[in-house]
Amino acid sequence: MRMSEDGKGGANRMWGGRFAEGPAEIMQRFNASIDVDKRLAAEDIAGSRAHASMLAAQKIISAEDLAAILSGLDQVEAEIADGRFQFTEALEDVHMNVEHRLSELIGSAAGRLHTARSRNDQVATDLRLFVRAGLDRVAVSIEDWQRALVDLAERHVETVMPGFTHLQPATPVTFAHHLLAYTEMAERDKGRVSDARARLNECPLGSAALAGTSHPIDREATAAALGFDGPCRNSLDGVSARDFALEAVSTCVFSALTLSRFAEELVIFSTPQFGFLQCSESFSTGSSIMPQKRNPDAAELLRGKAGGVLGAFTTLAMNVKGLPLAYSKDMQEGKEPAMNALETAEDCLQIAAGMTAELIVRPERMAAAAGVGHATAVDLADALVREAGVPFRDAHHIVGRLVAMAEAEGCAISELPLEKAQSASAAITAEMLDALTPSASVAYRSHIGGPAPSGVRAEIARWRKRLGAGAQ
Repeated sequence: MRMSEDGKGGANRMWGGRFAEGPAEIMQRFNASIDVDKRLAAEDIAGSRAHASMLAAQKIISAEDLAAILSGLDQVEAEIADGRFQFTEALEDVHMNVEHRLSELIGSAAGRLHTARSRNDQVATDLRLFVRAGLDRVAVSIEDWQRALVDLAERHVETVMPGFTHLQPATPVTFAHHLLAYTEMAERDKGRVSDARARLNECPLGSAALAGTSHPIDREATAAALGFDGPCRNSLDGVSARDFALEAVSTCVFSALTLSRFAEELVIFSTPQFGFLQCSESFSTGSSIMPQKRNPDAAELLRGKAGGVLGAFTTLAMNVKGLPLAYSKDMQEGKEPAMNALETAEDCLQIAAGMTAELIVRPERMAAAAGVGHATAVDLADALVREAGVPFRDAHHIVGRLVAMAEAEGCAISELPLEKAQSASAAITAEMLDALTPSASVAYRSHIGGPAPSGVRAEIARWRKRLGAGAQ
């Protein structure tokens, strides 16, 4: 059975002059996007206001029509906000749903709103507005997480912990230094968001279906009204470009991957085997069968969500791959992954900020682990180079022999008798062995980018200034 928008048969009056009948019921469902793009309602109304105002300024529609249109759009906006607006699948998308309701409210003036525009440039504009706002929220959320990281770092400048390579003990660092590594990673993620936002900030309105319009429109005016830097310079590109959405989603991928790495460490470090920290009850769950369990589910979900964001990028990339200019209906399928990726990234960042702010840190467990695995061995090699002039490769070999000795004795290098240590090299002194503590190792590394408390405090001050926030 073929259905019209009112369910009585016949063509859809928004585009149906060419058709004697409406689409098959299955085609109507297959073709409709309203369940997804009703999320663009606010952007669609904003674009319509700007377009109508421009049309009136250019004498394309009358001042009376403009007043009616703006008043009607206000009412539509209020109905949507209050949950009274009835979206219908028969009207396909958000544009036609809004226009249909507008026509019910103000009559024929609503039909003049669509002068000099197409759903093609409407949706391109709406999506740019939605993505731009989403990127702005992601950027704010990144900074929220960064502030939480810096706040926590400030409390743990002196907290020594193991540094790892291959997840094996390497050289001691501080927990503050470790946290600031994620602050740096997040800053690069934020930079990508800023770059993507700058590139998308061109207005497609006025591109119409693909070739612009014969009406004397003012595209600069609509672009300015909507906060764009200017209009898209090519009408074909204006309606067909979706790389802005793809790039925006790619920034979400980078952010999600950063969060996934952070989450993985929270999961590992909160195990009894490490015991470095514990997620607060606000961001943990229990077990239905094991009453002792406290699971870091929020962190695990951060890892899992990264896959969904990457999947959204892949979906969107495949959506635009190979599409000819200008608009194709395939593009309809690109809206949902873009929307979901932005919203997921924002949610994940807010979860990360909350988790970080409430982390329960166990400095004593970190300190106990910081010297395990001969973590200060390289400091002895450096001391041999610095104080005895031993070439580093020779020093590396000497300390390697000491490590073997210490493992055979079941002790730390610093606990070897001096005479035995000197059997590997006469240049070794008691002072060198006494200095092989995690705290001393960290303090030596006072250069830019190192974990020494003096340098980390300076970095925290730099981040405070950059983020514009005091200690929480």
